[in-house]
Amino acid sequence: MEDKGQGTREQPWLLKTPSGSSDYQMYRDEAVDPPALVCQVGKTQLRYHLRAIDDLHTMLKEHGEWMPLGSADEQKPAAEGTVEAWGRSPGNPVGGWYGMKKGLRGRIGMYLPPLLEALGLAEVEHGPRNNRMRAL
Repeated sequence: MEDKGQGTREQPWLLKTPSGSSDYQMYRDEAVDPPALVCQVGKTQLRYHLRAIDDLHTMLKEHGEWMPLGSADEQKPAAEGTVEAWGRSPGNPVGGWYGMKKGLRGRIGMYLPPLLEALGLAEVEHGPRNNRMRAL
């Protein structure tokens, strides 16, 4: 596997959206409370609870089959039964949004799946749209 980064600020993971249309970087920031997963997309920085990696993997393993990604901005509703809907659900392990920056809390269904794939935790489809993922 080519070097995708180490997940640090100095050596972030170098990723592409599921459709392959955009590049972005992610890294762990364990010095903040709660620990964060920082996602840099151009000049925009999103932050998610760091535990989203393990929580999403656990949920996908329990789900047991392919799950639609359903990426959506915070201001738009997430389709039921998608990774995006899970990432905002009061029933998830953090009791709501995994996104930590008000106004930029969505898109977990866009930015987390390629990271889980790079970490060897999931398989992700890479079509132009309507992609799905499943746990490995």
